[in-house]
Amino acid sequence: MTTCSVVHRLIAGWLLLGACAAQAAAPEDEDGLFDMSLEDLMSVEIDTVYSASKHLQKVSEAPSSVTIITADEIRKYGYRTLAEVLRSVPGFYVNNDRNYDYLGVRGFRRPGDYDTRTLLLVDGHRFNENIGDSPVFGMQLVVDVDLIERVEIVRGPGSSLYGSNALLAVVNVITKDGKTLDGLEVSGEVGSFDTQKGRISYGEVFDNGLNLLVSATKGDGDGPQLYFEEFDDPATADGLVKNDDSDFHNLFLRASFGDFGLIAAHTASEKGIPTAPWGTVFGDRRTRVCDDTTLLGLSYEREISDKVSVKAQTAYHHYNYDGRYVYDHSEDETPYIVVSKDYYRGRWWDSELQVTARPFERHIVTAGGEFRYNARQDQANWDEEVYLDDSRHSKNWGLYIQDEFRVLDDVTLVAGVRYDRYDTFGGSTNPRLAMIYDVSEDTTLKLLYGRAFRAPNAYELYYHDGGSTTKAPLDLDPETIDTYEVVLERAFTPNLSASLSGFYYVMDDLIGQYVDPDDDLLVFTNIDEVEARGVELALGGRWEDGLRARTSYSYVEAEDRATDERLANSPRHLAKLNLIAPVVKDTLYAGLEIQYNGRSRTLAGDHTDDFVLTNLALTYTSPSKRLEIAAGLYNLFDVDYAYPGSGEHVQDQIEQDGRTFRIKLTYRF
Repeated sequence: MTTCSVVHRLIAGWLLLGACAAQAAAPEDEDGLFDMSLEDLMSVEIDTVYSASKHLQKVSEAPSSVTIITADEIRKYGYRTLAEVLRSVPGFYVNNDRNYDYLGVRGFRRPGDYDTRTLLLVDGHRFNENIGDSPVFGMQLVVDVDLIERVEIVRGPGSSLYGSNALLAVVNVITKDGKTLDGLEVSGEVGSFDTQKGRISYGEVFDNGLNLLVSATKGDGDGPQLYFEEFDDPATADGLVKNDDSDFHNLFLRASFGDFGLIAAHTASEKGIPTAPWGTVFGDRRTRVCDDTTLLGLSYEREISDKVSVKAQTAYHHYNYDGRYVYDHSEDETPYIVVSKDYYRGRWWDSELQVTARPFERHIVTAGGEFRYNARQDQANWDEEVYLDDSRHSKNWGLYIQDEFRVLDDVTLVAGVRYDRYDTFGGSTNPRLAMIYDVSEDTTLKLLYGRAFRAPNAYELYYHDGGSTTKAPLDLDPETIDTYEVVLERAFTPNLSASLSGFYYVMDDLIGQYVDPDDDLLVFTNIDEVEARGVELALGGRWEDGLRARTSYSYVEAEDRATDERLANSPRHLAKLNLIAPVVKDTLYAGLEIQYNGRSRTLAGDHTDDFVLTNLALTYTSPSKRLEIAAGLYNLFDVDYAYPGSGEHVQDQIEQDGRTFRIKLTYRF
C-alpha cells in the first residue's frame, strides 16, 4: 500500500471515528469559574484552561488556540514521556537525535536549537533553564508522567503574560495532588532493550487540611544496537554501535495547606550518545551527557473578596549539565585520545506577584510583576587545557496587564501588554489583542494578534572555545515573532466539537551561528527571518461509556524570507487520529494512535521520507480499581523512519526505533 493511500484511509477513518466522539461535560457558570482557585483546577472538566490568561476560564473564552490532555488520556494511550503527549497535539511534532527529544511547533523546529522558543511550565513555574534556555520533554522532566493531572497547550505567542521564550507555545504541566492519589501507589514496568522503571508514590489529605503527595521514580535502559551507514567501515565497527543507554531518577513532592502551596522536585539523568556528534570518536561509550535539575517553589493564593484574588510565588532553581566527548587528536596512525569536558552551572531565583480582579461587571483584569535573579550562569570547556571558563550573573524583570471586556453580550475584547527589562540588551514590549465573538450558542470566532520575544541566552552570548573555532558575539538583539490567527470553534452536538485555525507569523532577528568571513570563526548573530502560514483542523469528542476520539490535520508553509526556501525540518502535513475504546466496560480499554508526518527537508538539501506511525495500548483495571495492568506496542507495524540530523552530526538523517513494547503493572493500596 502506498503512503498516499495510507494517508487517504487515515483521513477517512479520522472523519468517521471523529463523528462518533463526544465532548466533555458542560462547564460551570462563569462566576463559579472566576471564584475557583488554581488548587481547585484538579476537579475542573477539560473544557476550562488556566494558562491562556493566568486565570481559569472556558476554552471558548480563551484568547488562544488551546488543547488539553488529561491524565486519563495519558494512561490509556500509554504515553511514557511528555514528548509523546505533545506529539499527539495538533500542529506539534517531535524529533529525537538519540540524545534528547525536541519539539516542533507549526512548522518550526530549527536543527541544532534546544527548543528555546517554547516555554515549559510545571505547576506554573518556569522550567526553561537559565543558560541555554532549553526545556526538556523526555526522561529529563522533573515529574514522572504518571503524576501529570493534565497538560495545557496554548498555541501562539505568550510573551504578553509570560515574557521570554513563549514565541510558539506555552506548555503547562499540572501535577496531581494528594487528594487525587489518595493512598499508596507502586508501579513497575519493563520494555524493549532491557528498559526498566519503578515508581512509589503516596498521597493523602490529612485531618488538619494538609494535602500531600510524595513520589520517587527510577528507570534505566540499555538502548538498541544501531547502524549508521556513514560509519560503515572496518575501522569503525562497520557502522554498528551500542551506546544509546540511559539512566534517570526523580523525586517529587507537592503539598498545600490553606492558602499556601509547596513544590519540591529533583531529577538526574545520564545518557550515552551513539551518533558521534561534533567529530567525536564513533562507538566510544565515554561520550555521554548528564543533566540534573532541582526546583523548590512556594506559592500563596487568596481571594481577598468576591472580586479580587491575589497570587504570589517564588522559586529557587538549580541546573547542572555535564558533557563528556571523546576525540582522537592523532596526526598519524597512533591514537591520541582526549576527553573533552563541557559544563553548565545554573542557579536562579524567580518571584511573581499577580492580582486578578473583576472591577466591574463584564471586566476581568489580570496584572502582575515578575523578577528573576540569575545567581550563576557558568560555562566551561576544557581537555588538556582550558578553552572556556566563564562565570556570569544577571537579572531581569517584567510587568504585565491584561483586560478582558465583554463589550456586548456576544463580543469580548482582550488587550494585554508586558514590558520586560534585561541586563544584557535592554527592554522589550509585547502586546496581545483579541476579539472573541459568540456567533451562536455553539459557535465561537476568535480573531487574535500577538507579539512575543526571546532574549539572547548566556550560551549564545558568551560560549566560545578560546578562538580556535568559535568566538563570542559583540552583541545580540532579542528574537521577535508577530502572529495573526483566526480560530473558529463549534460544538455540532453535545457529543462532537471541532475547531479550525488559520495562522500567519513572521519571525525576525533569529539568532544563528555563522562563519565570520573576517576571521573564519563561528559566531552567533541576528540574521534570519522566517515567514509561515498554515491551517489546523481538529475534531474531538467523548461518550459517557468511555469512548473518545480526537483527530487533527495541519498544513504549514514555513520559509526562509531571505532565500524563499522551505525551512529545514518543517513537515508540511501532519495528520493524527487518537481513539480510546472500551473493550470490556469499566475494565479493559484499547488506545489506538495513528500519526502521519510529511517529509522534511534536511540540512544537506535532501528529504526524509514521510511516514505513518501506529501505537496500540491496552489498559486493564480490576473491579476494585486497585490493580492496573497496561501493555503498549509502539510503531506497531515496524516502520522505518528518520528525523533530520543537526549541524553537529555526520548523519543527514537519524534513524529511529522500530517496533518496541512496554508492560506495566500498578497497584494502589
